[in-house]
Amino acid sequence: MEVDEESPLMLLTSYVKKVGYMNKHQTIEIKRSVFEKFFNAFSLFTFVFVIGFLFTQWNLMPEKIPVHYNEAGEVNRIDNKQELFLLPLIGVVLWVGMTILEKYPHLYNYLNLTEENRRTQYKNGRLMVNVLKNEIILLFSFIIFQSTRIATGKAIGLGTAFEPVFLTVIFGSVLFFIIRMLRS
Repeated sequence: MEVDEESPLMLLTSYVKKVGYMNKHQTIEIKRSVFEKFFNAFSLFTFVFVIGFLFTQWNLMPEKIPVHYNEAGEVNRIDNKQELFLLPLIGVVLWVGMTILEKYPHLYNYLNLTEENRRTQYKNGRLMVNVLKNEIILLFSFIIFQSTRIATGKAIGLGTAFEPVFLTVIFGSVLFFIIRMLRS
């Protein structure tokens, strides 16, 4: 069987030979930065503190409490107080999962990965996952803390600034790291 020189397969093979194939799954040992260690410790401390706060306030809460909020931060669903334990559970699962994901930056997708910028791209990718992981756990900490305050009558809702601030922080972080990736 004869292969056409202009076939997509032949063109791709030719391109790979010219450019050279780079193993995208090459691992590089990269130590955690001081910032990553600090942010992990701060976020975990905050999360544990808030869960402790939830337990100290448990007996002061009525059986039915606000458990969901609309985009304006206002309560839109009331249910059993046991549902408050879903947030810490989901937070722990996300934190552990993203911590594991941080260990494998060589498996992420990169837009302009080269041999020369591989270490920088891996550091940037891992830092992005670390920052997002910690921002999410701090978000969960805030929601648990505020939900506990709402249930005990010390607050009314999450606040109207909650959604725009949360979205700005998360999407701003992603945009920041994408720009860094494109510049390296």
